[in-house]
Amino acid sequence: MEALKIHDYGSSKMQDAVVINRVLSGEKELYEILLRRYNQTLYRAVRSYLKEDEVEDTMQDTYIKAYQKLDQFKGDSLFSTWLIRIGINEALQRIRKKKRSHIVSLNQPYEQNDKVIQLPDTNTMNPEKQIINSENRQLLERSIVELPEKYRVVYMLREVEGMDNAEIANCLSLSESNVKVRLHRAKNLLKESLFKFSSETTVFEFGDKRCDCIVNNVMQLI
Repeated sequence: MEALKIHDYGSSKMQDAVVINRVLSGEKELYEILLRRYNQTLYRAVRSYLKEDEVEDTMQDTYIKAYQKLDQFKGDSLFSTWLIRIGINEALQRIRKKKRSHIVSLNQPYEQNDKVIQLPDTNTMNPEKQIINSENRQLLERSIVELPEKYRVVYMLREVEGMDNAEIANCLSLSESNVKVRLHRAKNLLKESLFKFSSETTVFEFGDKRCDCIVNNVMQLI
């Protein structure tokens, strides 16, 4: 299946509600707009719970389930919030299955052979700075992975993805005050030396090739 050129549909201006209505009316090819719009957000949410090698399958399952239940989205929350809830539920189901199978979960402390996300580097900085930048991001990612799950997901959504506290509270069924407490605790658990990298927008980046891959897979399956 040839990838949809979403700019042909004015995807940058088309609101989620419009896209959803048109998908439900039979233009399922427009579902790709939502995939590309929220791939990064969903990836970071799911990665808060699962190891790297489980994330893309979980994202794909999430998108397919969201497509199948799209007529149940009532618009009383943001589509991204609704999607993240589905993604978190899918991630938690995987964790429960692993626990039943006696497989160690992500909460195990980081080990040397635990896979760290490899980030595509599109910066134009010199090779030495590229290496330093990459190492800093990997160190931050390892520190985030080591956070307890309830702090990790709040930190990821707020500091890495940039969601506001109200939306995070909605996603996780928490009070806003609880979100603030968990975020504060998460920051305290991270080393002071990593704070300067906490606003790095390329942390846990879902690169273009991976984005294209999951979009194509989902669009072929729906």
